[in-house]
Amino acid sequence: MLTPPIVLAILASYFLLLFVIARFTSQNTSNETFFIGNRKSPWVWVAYGMIGASISGVSLISVPGEVGNQGFTYFQLVLGYPLGYFFIAYILMPVYYRLNLISIYKYLDQRLGHWSYHTGSMLFFISQSIGASLRLFLAVTVLQMAFFSSAGIPFEATVLITLLVIWLYTYKAGIKTIVWTDTLQTTFMILAVILSVGAIIHEMRLSPLEAVKQIRESPFSNIFTWDWTSKNNFFKQFFSGAFIAIVMTGLDQNMMQKNLTCRNLKEAQKNMVSMSLTLIPVNLLFLSLGALLYLYIQHKGLYFLPGDNFYYDAEAGIFKNTDRLYPLLSLKYLPSIAGLFFLIGIVSAAFSSADSAITALTTSFCIDFLKIKEKISQPTRNLVHLGVSLLVFTIIMIFKSFNDRTVINAVFTIAGYTYGPLLALFTYGLFTRRQLADKFTPFIALLGPILSYFLSMNSSRWLWGYQLGFELLLVNALLTFAMLWFSSLFINKKIKTT
Repeated sequence: MLTPPIVLAILASYFLLLFVIARFTSQNTSNETFFIGNRKSPWVWVAYGMIGASISGVSLISVPGEVGNQGFTYFQLVLGYPLGYFFIAYILMPVYYRLNLISIYKYLDQRLGHWSYHTGSMLFFISQSIGASLRLFLAVTVLQMAFFSSAGIPFEATVLITLLVIWLYTYKAGIKTIVWTDTLQTTFMILAVILSVGAIIHEMRLSPLEAVKQIRESPFSNIFTWDWTSKNNFFKQFFSGAFIAIVMTGLDQNMMQKNLTCRNLKEAQKNMVSMSLTLIPVNLLFLSLGALLYLYIQHKGLYFLPGDNFYYDAEAGIFKNTDRLYPLLSLKYLPSIAGLFFLIGIVSAAFSSADSAITALTTSFCIDFLKIKEKISQPTRNLVHLGVSLLVFTIIMIFKSFNDRTVINAVFTIAGYTYGPLLALFTYGLFTRRQLADKFTPFIALLGPILSYFLSMNSSRWLWGYQLGFELLLVNALLTFAMLWFSSLFINKKIKTT
């Protein structure tokens, strides 16, 4: 069992290491350093660091936990990722580098117009603010359980301490520091999973080959679902994975800002392709950990963890509160070494996600809304950076006030709807030569998700039992694209008649 002094020593050492990296990357900094790292980042380090940023703390906890109910079906989604990442590397990134962009949403200004540009920027700002806050909220909840509660430190103070640490090591060099801290955080995250797997195998007295055999023969290892009405149908998952990669990396300022720090387009493409292929075995490792967690509780008879709100609902035939399984077993049931590295892993995941999100939001606000780049003073940029951190703090406190996972999931789902209009806007700009009624774009971007939501709620009844899953993103984008196209017909007709 990890004691509070040990946890405090681990956290202090980890934070110190981040500050050491920040110290070495913060020499002779400028706005170009903060926003794009002077375009000098080695592509290998960017690719490796982006693995951790792509996974995040939510995946570290949720992907293994959900194996109990969904098996390995999530892997169908992962198999579609490379298709999306290749699209990013060879369609989107040449445009970003050719236009020498810092904020990728500036492309929409040049191609479609003022309102489309600000709609895209606002969609990103809303979605990233909510997403980053939720990911950090889940990670801080684990920290609170592991140390801060026993030390008498309230949750609000834990959040402030976490955000203060992030602000302090990123406020000078921004994305340049993050490229290097991400490599450290990715290492700790993957190491945490590997050591957790090792600890479980040791506790169950299995050899690695025996563990692989048990995973393969268990009901948890099922990957493919062919039922066309199921949300987990292979084709739905595969193509959804491709589009999720496109929107959550290629159309996301947070992820693309790291790619834009590479020396040139060719190196950025190497980064993207190598990262996409590496994510496949990494996610398979996460899923294998999930199977082992459930095999372990079967081995120990822990279908109900007293006082921890994780249990098997026999009536529904599913496990409840699966996000709690990995943290609880690591911190309370497995050997201390597993808890130690889980703690480091979740902190790494949280920081890897939150630091780049806050930096990307700062970049977007400065360039897309304040419309300043080189002339911005460092105090002003720092003030924006601080303001974004306070915004994240406020959203986390709102999440806490809900104290209801159903409500939080609903908010997170709403944020996810913003990616459909983004996909539609970029697709329209890249693959058509038409203009559109730019002033209507904000209304169209709002109407598309609303229509998608109602379709999602009624798809089973309207479409003969068909359930919309992750492909809802594509449906959202298609509806928005159709309305954008209709607006272009209207504006072209108006121009022709006048």
